[in-house]
Amino acid sequence: MDNIDWIVSIFQSTIRMSVPLILTALAGLYAERSGVVDIGLEGKLLAGAFAGASAAAVTGSAFLGILAAIGCAVMFSAVHGYASISQRGNQIVSGVAINFIAMGATVIIGQAWFSMAGRTPSLGAGAKLETITLPFADAMLSVPFIGVIYAKILSGHFLLTYFAYAMIPVTWWILYRTRFGLRLRAVGENPGAVDTAGISVVRLRYMAVLLGGVFVGLAGAFLSMAVSAGFTKGMSAGKGFIALAALVFANWKPKNILLTCLLFGFLDSLSIAFQGKTIPLIGAVPVQLWTALPYILTVILLAGFIGKAIPPKASGNPYVKER
Repeated sequence: MDNIDWIVSIFQSTIRMSVPLILTALAGLYAERSGVVDIGLEGKLLAGAFAGASAAAVTGSAFLGILAAIGCAVMFSAVHGYASISQRGNQIVSGVAINFIAMGATVIIGQAWFSMAGRTPSLGAGAKLETITLPFADAMLSVPFIGVIYAKILSGHFLLTYFAYAMIPVTWWILYRTRFGLRLRAVGENPGAVDTAGISVVRLRYMAVLLGGVFVGLAGAFLSMAVSAGFTKGMSAGKGFIALAALVFANWKPKNILLTCLLFGFLDSLSIAFQGKTIPLIGAVPVQLWTALPYILTVILLAGFIGKAIPPKASGNPYVKER
């Protein structure tokens, strides 16, 4: 029974750990499908986590914390959009600048507000997101195998968890079955043709980048208000970059993003579950190695073991309207 509970906890953790990666990767998907590279996902994730935890700590409301996280991430997205779309600046430089600003500002502002070395106060009841139990979860426990999966693995997660997973098919439908999705994919491949058809390239790219800000803001709120009970310095821990790697690994397709983020979440869960444990024939594995496992896989995948990834043709290129 102990082994079964341990396996169940790993799968539960896999689902939980994959949520911020899914939301952040979806943010990058919308932006890059429109032709805008968003390296600043890491910074926006960190800023959203800080804004959400700060607002929730001050107001005692998880709802206001989520709104603050979204607002902060959208604000950074607007800055990135202005620099890379309106001013046709280098998208990589703009994203890197956002990362540096977010890393420094969260610590400085956090220290000025709360005087806790850049941390926010611990979130109490009402300010922290709560888990929910799916209908008939207790009754399903008596059903062999399926009942355990439903009641112990699928049930008992945060509302944002179910939202993140629901957004995978919704995003697929938006991109491939709606007029907005068709135009978004077209502007990422050939913005000149879209402009010739009388559709605003600038407006579409702004919509994609700002929509991505909503997703990454929710991911930040999940980190600081669900996974943790407050903000700590650098708590994004490279998840924005891992989400970018997952996006490339998924070849910019929503269904592949789900599988890739589950893989990264599974490795993250293993790194936690195996800390301090001894593996037969190997012995004790250093904690640092388990912690580095998801990042090692990221490097291996980006080194060329994922096959040929084909980004949108106009990705990273500012559009200059012909006169």
